[in-house]
Amino acid sequence: MNQSLWSPTQSMKDDCALTRFAHQVGLPNQDYDALHRWSISDLSGFWSQVWDFAGVIGEKGNDTFIPNAEHWMTESQFFPSARLNLAENLLKQTGSAPCVIETNESGDRQVYSADEVRAEVARVAQGLRQAGVEPGDRVAVVMPNKFSCLVTHLATLAVGGVWTSCSPDFGVEAIIDRIGQVTPKLLFVEPIFQYAGKQHDISQSALLLAQRIESVEQLVIVGPHSLEPLDKVTHWSDFGDEADLEFTRVGFDDPAYILYTSGTTGVPKAIVHRTGGVLLQQLKEHLLHNDVRKGDRVLWYTNTAWMMYHWIVAALGCDAVLVLYDGAPILKQHAGLDCSPLWRVVEQEQLTHLGISPKYLGTLAEAEFEPQQHHDLSSLRWLLSAGSPVAPNQYDWIYSAISKQVGFSSISGGTELMGCFLLGTPWHSLRKGTLTAKALGMAVNVLDDRGAPVIGRQGNLVCTEPFPSMPLSFWGEEGFARYKKTYFSDRDEIWVHGDHAQMNSDGTAVIYGRSDNTLNPGGVRIGTADIYNACDGIKEIEDCVVFGRPIAGDEEIVLCIQLREDVTAHDGLAQRIRKSIRMACSPRHVPAAIYLVDDVPYTLNGKRVEGAAQSSLLGKPVNNVASLQNPQCLEQYRNLAQERAL
Repeated sequence: MNQSLWSPTQSMKDDCALTRFAHQVGLPNQDYDALHRWSISDLSGFWSQVWDFAGVIGEKGNDTFIPNAEHWMTESQFFPSARLNLAENLLKQTGSAPCVIETNESGDRQVYSADEVRAEVARVAQGLRQAGVEPGDRVAVVMPNKFSCLVTHLATLAVGGVWTSCSPDFGVEAIIDRIGQVTPKLLFVEPIFQYAGKQHDISQSALLLAQRIESVEQLVIVGPHSLEPLDKVTHWSDFGDEADLEFTRVGFDDPAYILYTSGTTGVPKAIVHRTGGVLLQQLKEHLLHNDVRKGDRVLWYTNTAWMMYHWIVAALGCDAVLVLYDGAPILKQHAGLDCSPLWRVVEQEQLTHLGISPKYLGTLAEAEFEPQQHHDLSSLRWLLSAGSPVAPNQYDWIYSAISKQVGFSSISGGTELMGCFLLGTPWHSLRKGTLTAKALGMAVNVLDDRGAPVIGRQGNLVCTEPFPSMPLSFWGEEGFARYKKTYFSDRDEIWVHGDHAQMNSDGTAVIYGRSDNTLNPGGVRIGTADIYNACDGIKEIEDCVVFGRPIAGDEEIVLCIQLREDVTAHDGLAQRIRKSIRMACSPRHVPAAIYLVDDVPYTLNGKRVEGAAQSSLLGKPVNNVASLQNPQCLEQYRNLAQERAL
């Protein structure tokens, strides 16, 4: 059993919301297993208690859960008669104290009080109403992570609209593939933005988007731009009038957000999310799992298209201060890399919660940057990570380079559920290389090929009981049927998430990567995360991608490596890579072929794309290259079959 790297103090356990919640429901002994069993066996009781504990504003209705015996997961209902507004619950704070802080890679800073946030949301909400936006209408934005984007977000929710977003670094075709599907009535674009020290201007792209997405009745330009005055183009400063803040309450299952899958297997799927389900799920996670308290200061490094943006915004509903960061987390300088931007924010803003990605942690470690040597991180209680599995050696690095006192939570969930299946708690110790616990209310399990639950062995991550933030549908024709096919076709009325995972006897879990990327040499299933973790410990490797290549009656493993700038390939490198993988994993994990590449393909949301690399090497077409941030790199993969492997 892994030794614990960190444990909460008894005072942290006693003072957290999770303990108060357990007392409220009559399970006061800090027995998480008992609390979790109750949360998934009494769905009505648990989610009703979450509503009450979180202080949700709205009309709860008489029924909490209406089961459907035939379609248990997909057609059972939560809070069928409830009426609420998501923004009303996120804008509970009033007064002159800080509520939102905007900062960026240049160190600029702007503080907004709760009253200032509410006033600006009221103005833009009034503009939406004047533009004819009604409940259910879509409002789309292409904006960086700044205060103005947050205002569009909350104002759209306030009027009962549906908010959908793309990051401004997405190309025109990628944006049209996404928000073009959902026929938005209004489009907000901030054309000029800065990233990694460079200024970018997408003014002409904004105009092109408004022309090609025929449903757009008004284009609202935020900030400076290079457009001539045009019909149906309005500037942010002219949009809306001073007004009282009003909230249009909608049904629990009425749509609030539309998010998009990565789109690597075709046009991105547009996932429609329920108002009440998103609110309850995210308040539960922030309050009970992430220990977010009144006055805490929280930041997640994210663009505005990733679900983690929506997720961290919900911390406003816990009376936290939301810190928005725009720009690159690491800056290039003449003397090397400046790894300090996010840690300067931690110190300056006294952050209590910081969310990052494993790739970011890996870059810091490779640069030999130790945040605690350069910044006062004493305010930081929780470090959180999402997006891909965290390598075991990264756990050690966190506690040697960042802080021995910080709680670390690797979380796993997805765009599809707008929340988490697995994450941390303020009751649990942290064990190296693991996700700490199953989320409350989420009946998470790992099933083998027989459909039997397994502990200590790898299998498919599933959820066997309904939860409120399950998608309402996919957007478009036969959307509900396509949604059911995606998550429930493998096992009837059981959510199959698509992750290869393992549950351990102590309640922790390990995620090995996507099931569709599972390798199968010699008929033995292997998760790609094992190989990535081994490669993370090889200092010459900057990045890598691994996938399977069919051979006669079997499959062999192909590893493509991108070397660091100061490294050249040498005769013993491939041998040492294979030895490292054999020792860290097993002989079955050792790649049959290792190739040098200049770049690794990633989606616009920053996810490594094994399938695109594999298809290119095999000479097959790659679906929807507009979803890739660096599709040009695939040309090299197409020629690898003719190259000599290391």
